[in-house]
Amino acid sequence: MAATTIVYPPTRRDDLVEILHGIPVADPYRHLEDPEAEETKAFVDAQQAIFNDFVKASDVRDRVVSKLTQLNNFEKFTTPFKSGENYYYFHNSGLQAQSVMYTQTSLDAEPTVFFDPNQLSADGTVSLNAYNFSNSGKLFAYALSTSGSDWVKIYVREVGSDKELDAPVEWAKFSKIEFTHDDKGYFYTKYPTPTVSVENAGTEVDASLNAQVWYHRIGTSQDQDIVVYKNDDEPDWGQDDGYDVSITNCGRYLVLGIRKGTDPSNLLYYADLEKQFGGNSLLGVPEFTEIVGEWNGSYFLLSSEGSNLFFQTSFNAPKSRVVSYDVSKVVATKTVTTTSKSITTKNADGTATSRVETTKTSKTSFVKPEFVEVIPEADTPISFVKVVKDKVVVIYMKDVKHVAQVFDLSGKFLNNIELPSGANINGIAKGDGEMFYRYSSFVTPGVISRYDFATGTSSVFRETIVQGLEAEKFEVKQIFFNSEDGTRIPMWLVHKKDLVLNGETPTLLYGYGGFGISLLPNFSINALSFVDGFNGIYCIANIRGGGEYGQEWHDAGRLFNKQNCFTDFQYAARYLISEGYTTPSKLIINGGSNGGLLIGACLNQTPELFGLGIAEVGVLDYLRFHLFTVGAAWSSDYGFPDVQKDFEYSLKISPVHNVDSSKVYPAVLICTGDHDDRVVPLHSLKFAATLQHALPNNPNPIMMRLNKSAGHGAGMSVSQNIELTADKFTYMSRVLNIPFSG
Repeated sequence: MAATTIVYPPTRRDDLVEILHGIPVADPYRHLEDPEAEETKAFVDAQQAIFNDFVKASDVRDRVVSKLTQLNNFEKFTTPFKSGENYYYFHNSGLQAQSVMYTQTSLDAEPTVFFDPNQLSADGTVSLNAYNFSNSGKLFAYALSTSGSDWVKIYVREVGSDKELDAPVEWAKFSKIEFTHDDKGYFYTKYPTPTVSVENAGTEVDASLNAQVWYHRIGTSQDQDIVVYKNDDEPDWGQDDGYDVSITNCGRYLVLGIRKGTDPSNLLYYADLEKQFGGNSLLGVPEFTEIVGEWNGSYFLLSSEGSNLFFQTSFNAPKSRVVSYDVSKVVATKTVTTTSKSITTKNADGTATSRVETTKTSKTSFVKPEFVEVIPEADTPISFVKVVKDKVVVIYMKDVKHVAQVFDLSGKFLNNIELPSGANINGIAKGDGEMFYRYSSFVTPGVISRYDFATGTSSVFRETIVQGLEAEKFEVKQIFFNSEDGTRIPMWLVHKKDLVLNGETPTLLYGYGGFGISLLPNFSINALSFVDGFNGIYCIANIRGGGEYGQEWHDAGRLFNKQNCFTDFQYAARYLISEGYTTPSKLIINGGSNGGLLIGACLNQTPELFGLGIAEVGVLDYLRFHLFTVGAAWSSDYGFPDVQKDFEYSLKISPVHNVDSSKVYPAVLICTGDHDDRVVPLHSLKFAATLQHALPNNPNPIMMRLNKSAGHGAGMSVSQNIELTADKFTYMSRVLNIPFSG
């Protein structure tokens, strides 16, 4: 479609120019940062109207919706887990908005509904954000999110009852829920109450700072809760899932991990509840003792045996290892210092009286034991670790493929868990002397296996079946290509086995490259629908910045190495073109969140390589991300724009600030959610306005889509997901002139 047929909404441009570190920086769309402004609402409505008219003018959309609805209508299960005397698992019959939690007294017993989020809202946009059972299995706490917001309310009820025990805890965010073993209360993470009302939570852009750990005693009002930990001098500590609160298996020790935002290292402390309060209860502010007081690596509590704590850590091990730490070996030494000083006082008669005042001060210092290595660092990085009773299950990642091994708590290797080629484990749960694990692949929807530690063998417990899925007609392969500096980058490709490489195949290239997050070969019915419906190729490029090869791979794509992510992705595109898989006019690039930043940067730097770029919930104003909600937490990957050196680097790659009006851009689709309070919508609004102003006559359309009653992606209902995918596929079909069969 010619650009002249699209009239983009007129948007006010201000003459706002700031001098930042001596450099003038224009920000003409600063006014779009206010989500409550009528002008912002009008801009969003106008953009949505243009997009809706564009996609609904095509007959492709109805066929895509029908096909996706049909294919998504299959049963989905999670691994069962045991709490108390009961087993639990999640199940979705197919098109239910949210999955339902079921319970059963044994694995052979008839399951019954335990908790159904679908009963909480008519449109399915209230979702279960987090949950936990008490150690006894008698209490169930759960956090509810509305419209995908990160803000949650936490409720608690007795197992077997459908009534809450008290009023919900409000304004919790990025919160783990952890009970004390006396069943009297739980820990949670809370932020200061924002200026927005409870009803509009998730639409605000105010910075979320000063996260705190609280303890709620069940049956009391929230204003009586205990502040367990806060640090007013470090407002970014604990941001964005930065507090990890755990009670050890014996219930005696409270372990607190503290991160600075998303930094890949954390501090570590513990409190002895029995020593301080005489049992497993929390009766006041706990006294913490330092385990790790330097930012030298990551430490995640895995399990405990009495006073011996087990951690997965990257300290002196960028690919991770397992260590233990015995808190009973911490030796406290109290030093008392006596200080004397002479004080002279004048009397009324002119004489003087002298006296000696003595002051005693005490200081407690600790001699800490060393960490004991249990499982050393291997050649391949650890993806994650699960301790099940006295066994340690380590999931390694070898060239973006999982390898599972079992050890005992002394670190002795016991056996391997065999996995099908290309499969990865995406769920492990404890049973009763057994373990359940779920694996999937690009073409395997999901298999739940039961692992018997006594025999070291697995058996299939439950398998997901997708009606209409012909897995045998797809081919999955992994290739490696060299980036600009010679770094070897892995990439997955999925296509039909009978595909003829003619250099014209529609290809969807997906990437992320940030925060140490790995993209694994998971099952996606939407991805297979693209391959099948467009007779296309679906690709995942495992670029630097992720965790596919450990902390060093992450480091190679963050801070002043961030450009490596974009370059790797561009070289993935070059490989697909040079090897005859596709051509730029048929190549679609897609990414979300940090991946949205990836798409925005690549569109600016090498627009000639792509036919369409889809940036979803992206960080696109790279100079102001730190000013909104939890954005400051990302400075561990992005740097801090208030620092001159960081700013100068960021200015070169910020998508909003590097749109090149002299270039021809491919078609662009920018997606966001109206309740995204993580990467706030203003990023997408400003990028859309900037592109449309700079490229009014671009031969390819530039559009924006707003997802109503949705946030950053978590908690989306099945129907919302289908609608979003259908809109993307329809847009692809129209702008690239590629037919969809189905």
